[in-house]
Amino acid sequence: MTQASARHILVPSEEQCQSLKAEIENGRDFAEVAREHSQCPSGQQGGELGSFGPGQMVPEFDKVVFSAELNQVQGPVQTQFGYHLLEVTRRG
Repeated sequence: MTQASARHILVPSEEQCQSLKAEIENGRDFAEVAREHSQCPSGQQGGELGSFGPGQMVPEFDKVVFSAELNQVQGPVQTQFGYHLLEVTRRG
């Protein structure tokens, strides 16, 4: 079964998500932004979610994680939890 590793940043608004994505695209460290802004406990680990397979995350996550290019920030992705920036760090 395919496994992926990813990290994410969870925030309450699409606007904040867009703003943080711009900061990262302009050179700010993803993990640093996650530690400062993510509302998910994973933020303390730089947004690291570890390794998981299809169906272990919400469908909106799976769609991005198992199709997006590696090491590129994706989002905003809306789920019932809020708005996410996602970065797939490994898939195989």
